[in-house]
Amino acid sequence: DRRGRPAVVADVGTGSGALALAIASAAPQARVWATDTSPAAVALARENVRRHGLLGRVIVREGDLLEPVPGCVDFVVANLPYLPARERGLHPELADEPEEAVFAARDGLGPYRRLLAACEPRLTPGGVLVVQFRGRVYAARREELEALRDRLEDEATLALEAA
Repeated sequence: DRRGRPAVVADVGTGSGALALAIASAAPQARVWATDTSPAAVALARENVRRHGLLGRVIVREGDLLEPVPGCVDFVVANLPYLPARERGLHPELADEPEEAVFAARDGLGPYRRLLAACEPRLTPGGVLVVQFRGRVYAARREELEALRDRLEDEATLALEAA
């Protein structure tokens, strides 16, 4: 509870909605938003919300990043596309995953750069962004977003050099 109101959580790039469902189950007072640009993912997430009895607790919307979420957000979680599209052939284990859920243009960091920029004006004071990038989880408070951006840039550079 934040200053007398439920925490607002956004699961960006929700996919099946698994993370949004877990958060809603663990934090019953939170208002959870789940967003995705894929109509198929949104349909699947909505079905999973219904099946788990969380209608009214998890709001699933089609749209880009935080765009469908009104107002400020206390907690943002995201597992966005992160692999450069040119690395597709190096990851046969991901062949069954929707391409747009895993691969991004150029160095793969575009979706994360856009998310960090979207979070700057939308995270509440003390708000937190948690992302998964290349198998690691990173967390940053609103005032630490620039340092997180630098860290992800470094990780992407190292990964490209190793590829």
